Amino acid sequence: MKNFSFCALLFLSFGSVTLAGATEPLKAKPLPTLDIAQTVVKMPLAKGISMNDAVEAMKIRANTLNIKLVAEMPLSKQIEAMGEKSRRIDIYQFCDPLTAKKMVEYDIHFAAYLPCRIALVEDAKGQGWLLMMNLDMFIQDPKLDVSLKADAIKVRNTLNEIMQAGSQGAW
Repeated sequence: MKNFSFCALLFLSFGSVTLAGATEPLKAKPLPTLDIAQTVVKMPLAKGISMNDAVEAMKIRANTLNIKLVAEMPLSKQIEAMGEKSRRIDIYQFCDPLTAKKMVEYDIHFAAYLPCRIALVEDAKGQGWLLMMNLDMFIQDPKLDVSLKADAIKVRNTLNEIMQAGSQGAW
């Protein structure tokens, strides 16, 4: 996954791409098969924890850890507004602005992954799940300097703590 965003990997895997102003399509190199399940951290809500309890616990824990909830996307509500039924799908976007700035200054490609997202998804059996991108894919970049790697690890650990709080309904 060197220097490719996940969206770019998906886009390029469908064949050729024409760049603005180019006369010939750019032929994509064959990419390794990507198992999407390996790119995320996934955690079930504990028995007895409602999805609303999980959201409240995540918001409180994020506030306690001084990470900003910068956006909420109630995707399932939008789907229902369009006339379709949907199980719950909500996206919560968290950000440590100073670390985000450092990451983008280091490599502009990191901007495609900002802010960090935690999804709350209800599966077909009614089980609630919390999911986020596995940040270890980026933390393992050997080009990251020690200070930036430490910042990225702190963000990863903070997001994991927020997910834990949500999955357990613990503030």
